[in-house]
Amino acid sequence: MAAPNEVTFRLTRCRLSVPRARALAHAVLGEWHVGQDVLEAAELVLSELVTNALRVRVPSDRQVGVRIARLLEDGLLRLEVSDAGSGRPEVREPGDDETGGRGLLLVEALSHRWGVEERAGGIGKTVWAELKAPDIVAEPVGREVAAVMVRPGQRVRAWDEWHVVRTVRTEPYPAGGLAIVLGLDEGPALRVHAAEPLTVRDDVVPSTRVSEEGTTG
Repeated sequence: MAAPNEVTFRLTRCRLSVPRARALAHAVLGEWHVGQDVLEAAELVLSELVTNALRVRVPSDRQVGVRIARLLEDGLLRLEVSDAGSGRPEVREPGDDETGGRGLLLVEALSHRWGVEERAGGIGKTVWAELKAPDIVAEPVGREVAAVMVRPGQRVRAWDEWHVVRTVRTEPYPAGGLAIVLGLDEGPALRVHAAEPLTVRDDVVPSTRVSEEGTTG
């Protein structure tokens, strides 16, 4: 299964939600191989949007919604933060002696574009920002093959992650039939029936020493 092109989550109305949003964004963007400059800018923008949403006066049980999406065709990263409050945030020009009020100035400076829209099917609003992310990439496409066709050096999808196949060996099941045992770069070996379908990629794995072992037993 490919990694999704969007991730959504909800935050409770507490001060710990801002660092939690940053941590989740860091994890998601790391999976999407976003460049360091874009990653840092996205974390700052998301922090400001979440901070503003938490300041809106709404019932205490109303959570803040967050959506992070990659727009592959446009090379953009989109951040959305939704709250149940009314009104629309506006960019302020705080005085030199003011310590706050610069959040949206930062969002405007770091974003390719940003805006506000009414929440679809709900009360409140969604504040969104898009950042240019030219290095953002789609999840590599895999193909499905029988386990017996997997070879060392390929990548196989197991436990919702891609793993490099280091070794391949076969062994008989006691009740009959053939098992394929794949030694992976991380975690335990993967043991499956020879005919079981697996998703693989034919990436070139640099500096990888792999081997193929024959039937045992």
